[in-house]
Amino acid sequence: MTQISTTSPAPAAFVTTQWTQVLAARGDSPAAQAALGELCAAYYAPVLAFLRRSGRDEHTARDLTQEFFTRLLARGGFTTVMPGRGRFRSFLLGAVKHFLADQHDRASAAKRGGGLTPVPLASPGDGDTTATLQVADPSVTVPDAFFDRQWALTLLERTLAALAAEHQAAGKADQFETLKPWLTGDAHAIAPAEAARRLKLNDSALKVAIHRLRKRFRELVKAEIARTLDAGAEVQTELNYLLEVLSRSA
Repeated sequence: MTQISTTSPAPAAFVTTQWTQVLAARGDSPAAQAALGELCAAYYAPVLAFLRRSGRDEHTARDLTQEFFTRLLARGGFTTVMPGRGRFRSFLLGAVKHFLADQHDRASAAKRGGGLTPVPLASPGDGDTTATLQVADPSVTVPDAFFDRQWALTLLERTLAALAAEHQAAGKADQFETLKPWLTGDAHAIAPAEAARRLKLNDSALKVAIHRLRKRFRELVKAEIARTLDAGAEVQTELNYLLEVLSRSA
């Protein structure tokens, strides 16, 4: 089985809007397939979390996630579910629901004596260990908002990683680590005076550094969002929605 990486370091720079590239070629060109593969790797975590939330145990959820992405990235897999509302987020959620419905149909056919048997799926990193495919009760509803929340968290994690990489490349890794709490809502973890002392800045210079860091962070967040939208979608609208999702309780 083709393996998809479960870790996806954020790129140092966002150059192309990849979902637009995929849509333009309808997923047929090598470039579009590569772009789709990178997007899938980047947003592996929300699908895994969604499957866990739907009642699968950790092992089964990982098996199903791997199988889902393997099928999605197979030739023609892109056309199985039409993208909705111009967002890769919407497409991916629709695709995983389609996948689960297909798994449920297969399991139901097997129970009726249709000649189908559960497919053993190798869990990434477990060698020859296999797990029998499990299908949760389809009557149990998994809130789409949970998937969107995990999506937003993954997006922010990728953006933080990209920003950290930029500072590392510029020889300012210590500055980023010191000022990072002002991005993550943990500013209480370090007093401004202590941050200024560590960075050898006065109060005014510290405020300027924090302002610039926040500005660059917003720029990278919008750039990452743009990678998952088509050309006609509104980045600010998507950003506002994701902020709203994050403001809700998990």
